[in-house]
Amino acid sequence: MYSVNYHRASSVADAAKLQKKGDDAKYVSGGMTLIPAMKSRLAAPSDLVDLSKIAAMTGVKVSGKNVEIGAATTHFDVANDAKLKAACPALCHLAAHIGDPAVRHRGTIGGSIANNDPAADYPSAMLALGATIVTNKREIAADKFFTGLFETALKDGEIVTAVKFTAPAKCGYEKFPNPASRYAVVGVFVAKGKDVRVAVTGAGDDGVFRAKALETALSKSFNAAALDGVTVSASNLMADMHASADYRAALIGVMAKRAVARANA
Repeated sequence: MYSVNYHRASSVADAAKLQKKGDDAKYVSGGMTLIPAMKSRLAAPSDLVDLSKIAAMTGVKVSGKNVEIGAATTHFDVANDAKLKAACPALCHLAAHIGDPAVRHRGTIGGSIANNDPAADYPSAMLALGATIVTNKREIAADKFFTGLFETALKDGEIVTAVKFTAPAKCGYEKFPNPASRYAVVGVFVAKGKDVRVAVTGAGDDGVFRAKALETALSKSFNAAALDGVTVSASNLMADMHASADYRAALIGVMAKRAVARANA
């Protein structure tokens, strides 16, 4: 590690002011990505602005089908919120299978979304749920928020403060996890509301994406059998030491069927 100035923000406005004062200040909440990057010298911010104690950015609010989750809410709290389990059980299931207990008690939904790791779980949920990403400056539709590997529509100094969405009638999430990190080798989130949306994480060579062929098939009949014979091209999928592009393509179909079965259970 190296010398770094630490600031604990008391409010969103305070955090934005502190970030502007630093030469290369970065926001941190759970620190599950930034701190390891700093330890390995892949990141070297001049200042850290801690968002984790901003009360306005924590907690889950559910009003009927309308859901809002503060960006500093931990994976553990997302997984165990009773009202959220009733409204959108798939999101609780997703959060409960992120990393290990230490990660779930520190990592936050906002940090995961802002980092947009290509194998992270939450981006697929936000995309499939048609969520809105709320920042201290504006609201961004999930379809326009995730722009590439580790890239988002966030501008310099912009803070994700919450996410909000309308809970669908049915939804499900299944992933094939890396046995060590628990990141998704392939993860598929399906949601059936006014329309059917299917989002895939862990597989795309440009990050999270919607699987239109699967959406078309499930729009006709929302059951696992409807996906028989439907394939996803491997041409734009990742290939690495964990799985080839062809294997990931096959896994997308398998995980999608399991996600639909979970949604219908």
